[in-house]
Amino acid sequence: MIEEKLHEVEANIATSMKNRSEDCQDDVLLIAVTKNHDIHAMRQAIDAGVTDIGENRIQEAKEKYETLDRKVTWHLIGHLQTNKAKQAVKIFDLIHSVDSLHLAKALNKAAAGINKVQKVLVQVNLAHEDSKSGIYEDGLEELLHQVDEMDNLQLMGLMCIAPNYENVEDCRPLFANMKKIYDHIKEISWQKANIKYLSMGMTHDYTIAVEEGANVVRVGTGIFGPRQY
Repeated sequence: MIEEKLHEVEANIATSMKNRSEDCQDDVLLIAVTKNHDIHAMRQAIDAGVTDIGENRIQEAKEKYETLDRKVTWHLIGHLQTNKAKQAVKIFDLIHSVDSLHLAKALNKAAAGINKVQKVLVQVNLAHEDSKSGIYEDGLEELLHQVDEMDNLQLMGLMCIAPNYENVEDCRPLFANMKKIYDHIKEISWQKANIKYLSMGMTHDYTIAVEEGANVVRVGTGIFGPRQY
């Protein structure tokens, strides 16, 4: 079942890529979101071809990280509290949810403590939703430059989460705007940033996100089915 769903998601991504504008030819990285799914399900997905795993919470990720006997790339896609920075840098290859200078400093310090350069994305709250983390657009560029100056962080791009609109097509203008911001950010002369990831789109809206230029999507329910709480 997981293998079938995974291939269905991959086929949907391939179809959406054909519907992109001609100036967007990036491949799409699929992150399988394993929050509330067990090790057995994770192994099934990895054995079916998944290379990248996304987790929302540090403690759950830590337990799986210590148990999973498969080689994967680990992504933190959920909100991160600064007091969990030390744990996060030990587990995750890419942290998608840097949303403040305070958190960036904590991650930089924690990464320095283990001689690691931690790859990060900055999360943008484009819709100004109180229920979601992320920096607003008017403060984005300043935060990006501050992150770029940190010795033990490498800025890799941007992440956003669209509002959970009843009509999923309502996500399209936000994703299109996010792509414009990403394109602008790519043109800036950075010290050491490597702007290559635009992470947007989840199970209910990933096909639209890909059409509008996402090159990273985060899909959980679409691969594993409903979460087991």
